[in-house]
Amino acid sequence: MAGNDVLISEEKSSMTKSIYEMSMDGDEPPPQYVVKEDNNSIGLKDSLSSSSVMIPIPIIDMSLLSSSEPEIEKLRSALTSAGCFQAIGHGMSTSYLEKVRQVSKQFFQLPVEEKEKYARAANDSEGYGNDRIVSEKQVLDWSYRLMLRVYPIEKRRLSLWPQNPTDFSEILEDFSIKVRSMMEYLLRCMARSLNLEEDSFLDQFGEQSLFAARFSFYPCCSRPDLVHGLKPHTDRSVMTVVLQDKEVEGLQVLIHDKWVNVPTIPNAIVVNLGDQMQIMSNGIFKSPLHRVVTNKEKLRMSVAMSCEPGAKNEIGPVESLITDTRPRLYKNVRNYGEINYRCYQEGKIPLEMVKYADNNFHQN
Repeated sequence: MAGNDVLISEEKSSMTKSIYEMSMDGDEPPPQYVVKEDNNSIGLKDSLSSSSVMIPIPIIDMSLLSSSEPEIEKLRSALTSAGCFQAIGHGMSTSYLEKVRQVSKQFFQLPVEEKEKYARAANDSEGYGNDRIVSEKQVLDWSYRLMLRVYPIEKRRLSLWPQNPTDFSEILEDFSIKVRSMMEYLLRCMARSLNLEEDSFLDQFGEQSLFAARFSFYPCCSRPDLVHGLKPHTDRSVMTVVLQDKEVEGLQVLIHDKWVNVPTIPNAIVVNLGDQMQIMSNGIFKSPLHRVVTNKEKLRMSVAMSCEPGAKNEIGPVESLITDTRPRLYKNVRNYGEINYRCYQEGKIPLEMVKYADNNFHQN
């Protein structure tokens, strides 16, 4: 790991303890991890220590979407209100999903030196490590991640794909194929729910659409009232699906200004819409604010897959969703993912940056 362009991870630093070490020793989190009062603008400070409310997360049976209008209407209702749901009937068995969870756990259980073979570069998001630093105001997350681009295939950086566990790449490849197919099916169903042509959303992806995997590990934290596992944010993607830990909850979604726990259901996959879908649907579908809370006694893991158009592809509201009664809400935009990431690390709301103000405006 020589060179200035390579991340020197917390484990290697002689000046500070790693999250792993602080977790094992029960240390008080240092200031860079503690949520600050001046982060209220994006919901960072609201009630970390309070219990979330009991609002049920919608459950959608994907096997019924092609034949049941009530299920399509249920899908539309979930995405225009909560912006997320638990998907069942997706064709992946409970035992198969457990195999995906296990390979993720096995990677994070490896010795530090083995994981660091896949460390991300300092200004890059792919690979193993912690937050990419883009702002002095940034509050760090209490977590480790392995980020990998899966599609386009020619953009894969296989040097960052773990060779240990030995079946990691094979399982990631197979899971990605299944989830990508699931996402494309859902995008067509979502278009139908709005009486659009089935490919109305997919047509904006282009030939170089991005599909990425994020494996996340959340160590125990002595002060869950002060520290986030993953700070409140809306996703940069069109859609993200999350395979949660089988036993430990932690994902929370903001619904009606209340933080709601997303319960663990062994055979369900959480589907969460991102900002780019809110833009494409002209604000009809919602991109919910969500976060991961830390736990004082239990470790937690998750596997998330996200899809979005290529950075050079321009997206915007589907034309038929712009009407006299519902005018254009968002500009056309390229490379929204970078806008989203930087805004959140700087304490800004990314969708506010792309609101449509001028009827004659078109971003080139």
